Amino acid sequence: MFDLQSYLKEKQKLVEKSLDESLPMGKPEKIYESMRYSLLAGGKRLRPILCLATCELMGGNDDIAIPSACALEMIHTMSLIHDDLPAMDNDDYRRGKLTNHKVYGEDIAVLAGDGLLTYAFEYVARETKGVPPENVLEVIKVLTRAVGAQGLVGGQVMDLECEGKTDVTAEMLSFIHIHKTGALLEACVTSGAILAGANQEDLERLSIYAKNIGLAFQIIDDILDVTATSEELGKTAGKDISADKATYPKLWGLEESKAKADELVESAIAQLAVYGEKAQPLQALAEFIVNRKN
Repeated sequence: MFDLQSYLKEKQKLVEKSLDESLPMGKPEKIYESMRYSLLAGGKRLRPILCLATCELMGGNDDIAIPSACALEMIHTMSLIHDDLPAMDNDDYRRGKLTNHKVYGEDIAVLAGDGLLTYAFEYVARETKGVPPENVLEVIKVLTRAVGAQGLVGGQVMDLECEGKTDVTAEMLSFIHIHKTGALLEACVTSGAILAGANQEDLERLSIYAKNIGLAFQIIDDILDVTATSEELGKTAGKDISADKATYPKLWGLEESKAKADELVESAIAQLAVYGEKAQPLQALAEFIVNRKN
């Protein structure tokens, strides 16, 4: 029987240590402090772990994947710092701590996000060892696409534009979350596979897995915003309702939203059948996404 808790504990420990080492202090100290404050603030570390797990499934190892895994967490952290800003979602807490701009000010928070985003690409290029250069280049392309206007940025823009609208359709909501949340999760999975030299067939299969868990992740996020407390979430609960955001529970109700998330995870797991027991970590991670409490 696969023990997900032990697996997560072991990988989180590796990720935390690697992240701490990836970003030493420099000058001016304030910007490095701010970047490290958010990067090392804990969290599930789901994105880097997905990268490590997929790399391993495709015959690679943690050593070749850890620079990309750290870079993915840097990019994710940037998105959280910027998402929490008053001009965006205006939140005071993240991962149970004060948000970056509440500690360092809005100006430094913007720059900390910029610093983490740019450093992520340098880190992949500089630190990835034992991987053909064309594969490293492909990973950088995948990360760039996931975070730009074709991905995270585009999704965030659409999310802001849909606030307060009454005519948001399932298609519009799907567009927001495929780009805002799903694109980076997909990049975690595909980058791990590319580093290990996966073929096109495997990449397509794993992309479908990732797209499904990405959408399921966001549906559960929307549900938790309604059902969980701020203490459980580590951030302000009920933010979506107060900001009049377009969400799945608002569109479908809680029950139908949960059923849809379960269906997506089932479809994701079906893509892994061909790999047998080797895919247990990815299967368990998909189930974890739909059953999580924060």
